[in-house]
Amino acid sequence: MCKLQGMDKRNETGKDGESVARAFLEKQGYKITHTNWHWHHYELDIVAIKDACLVVVEVKTRSEDYLLPPEEAVDASKIRRIVAAADAYVRIFNVGLPVRFDIITVIKKGEEVEVDHIDDAFYAPCHS
Repeated sequence: MCKLQGMDKRNETGKDGESVARAFLEKQGYKITHTNWHWHHYELDIVAIKDACLVVVEVKTRSEDYLLPPEEAVDASKIRRIVAAADAYVRIFNVGLPVRFDIITVIKKGEEVEVDHIDDAFYAPCHS
């Protein structure tokens, strides 16, 4: 039971962070096309359009007592999953725009939040 409560708290924190990130992007002029878009076992947190570019945003939220910077949670495995989902998104919706991958970190500090937007945070890995 304790693990579920902890997981619920983490999910709640993540959802709060995604709401903060969405509002942040909208204020910056991004047009949000989807949030929490699922394809099979993959998910894209936020998909938006800005400056004739499809922007796929991974949101990482932490409380102020985190050990590692949230963006470090976006490792090679996570990047492959995001890129696979983005590839499916582009094919399914027939998107003809270049794709950019961003990360938004949201650090909760009591009632305040600190938002950091990392443009071009990573690129799709090359296959040989």
